[in-house]
Amino acid sequence: MTTNVKVTDIEEAALREYAAILSSYAGRIRLTGPSDPELIFRDHIEDSLAVMHLLPASGRVIDVGSGGGLPGMAWAICRPGLQVVLLDSIAKKCAALLEISVRLGLRNVQVLCARCEEHAAESRESYSAAAARAVSSLDVVLEYLAPLVAPGGRLITFKGPNYAEEMRPMLGLWETLGLSDPEVDRYMVYGKERYVLSWEKIAPTPERYPRRVGAAEKSRWWRGVNR
Repeated sequence: MTTNVKVTDIEEAALREYAAILSSYAGRIRLTGPSDPELIFRDHIEDSLAVMHLLPASGRVIDVGSGGGLPGMAWAICRPGLQVVLLDSIAKKCAALLEISVRLGLRNVQVLCARCEEHAAESRESYSAAAARAVSSLDVVLEYLAPLVAPGGRLITFKGPNYAEEMRPMLGLWETLGLSDPEVDRYMVYGKERYVLSWEKIAPTPERYPRRVGAAEKSRWWRGVNR
C-alpha cells in the first residue's frame, strides 16, 4: 500500500481478492481499464482508498456510475459500518457487481440498476455521502450527486490535474445546488498526481434537479444562472 490509508491484513487480502475477481472478468465485460490484478489494485483500488477520510463513520453512501464497483466496493470492504449502494444503469455491470459482492461476502453492499435521475426521485436526499469516479464531466456529476445527499452530507469526486478547468464555469454558483465551496485535496498514487474534490451539502437541492434523463449532458445547469 502506497497511500496513507491504514488497512488490516484481512482487509488487504479482501481487496486483493477483489482485484483478482475484477481481472477475471476481462474479455467478458469491461469493468476496469487494466486487466492485470496488480495494476487494478495500484491504479484503482488504492486510489479509491486514498479519500476515505472524507467518509462518515456510519450511514448510507452511494457510488454513482459504479462500473466495476470503484470506489464503493473498496469502501465497503474497509468500512463495514457503512451501507454502500452501487448504482449503475448497465444491467450486465450490475449483475457482475452483485456476483462480486456475494463472492466477497459483503453484506453491507446493495446493487441498484437504474439511471441516477430516476433513483433521485425515489431516494432524494437520503445519503450521507455520494461519490463518482470516472463518470462524466464535473458539472454533470454534480447535478447527479447533489439531489441524493442529505444536508450535512458530502459529495466526493475524483479528478486529475486539470480539475480547475472543469470548475471554472461554476465558480460562485455552488449554492444553486445547495453546496458549499469545494475543498480540494491533492494526493499521490504511485507517483501519479490525483485530486479529490468535495462539497458539503449546506441546503436542500431545488426540486428541479436532477432534470429529466439526459438533460444534464445536453444543457449544463450553470448556464443562465445569475451570478
